[in-house]
Amino acid sequence: MARFYDISLPISDDLIVYPGDPEIEIRPHSRIADGDDANVTRLSFGSHTGTHVDAARHFFDDAQTVDQMPLDRLVGPAQVVRLPPEVRAIGEHELRAAGIAGAKRVLLRTGNEELLGRDTFREDFAHLTADGARYLLDAGVELVGIDYLSVEAPDAEEPVAHRTLLEREVVIVEGLDLREVPPGRYELICLPLRLAGLDGAPSRAVLRTLD
Repeated sequence: MARFYDISLPISDDLIVYPGDPEIEIRPHSRIADGDDANVTRLSFGSHTGTHVDAARHFFDDAQTVDQMPLDRLVGPAQVVRLPPEVRAIGEHELRAAGIAGAKRVLLRTGNEELLGRDTFREDFAHLTADGARYLLDAGVELVGIDYLSVEAPDAEEPVAHRTLLEREVVIVEGLDLREVPPGRYELICLPLRLAGLDGAPSRAVLRTLD
């Protein structure tokens, strides 16, 4: 029997956000307890909150938006790879050693999982290097995910990893929770909110074990 893993971060007021992004605000708009007819909640947060998808529009003004992404890139076979927890810079060498050959969707489980439960943003997270991004591109990867809020090094002078992937419309999924997922092959279902014309959107991401 297939097993499902919810690899999405719950969005709440105390979820960390990338420095400079909008803070999360979740407030009641109407409440039955206050005499209203129904419970309705007001949500305020950025397009790159929690588990989210980056569209090419994130770094290129005239590029693909999140609602234009083809669904067959967001749903299908995926490989979860476990990188050594001490690895911070994920380059070609590390990806070759992880054995991603032939995978169209690659999810990187790293030492970042130790940071997910923290209540403050950490800058020492594992990230893709420029040659790591190029290797993924050359390997034919169409979607790459990572278990923290960015694939980019926080001290990068230029967002080379993002630009390398997004220029070719490779989907980037950030903020995954892979702590309970063993390495291996799964079916990925990752559907961002259909927000018209935007650079990215929060997503519910699920893995299903293969029969």
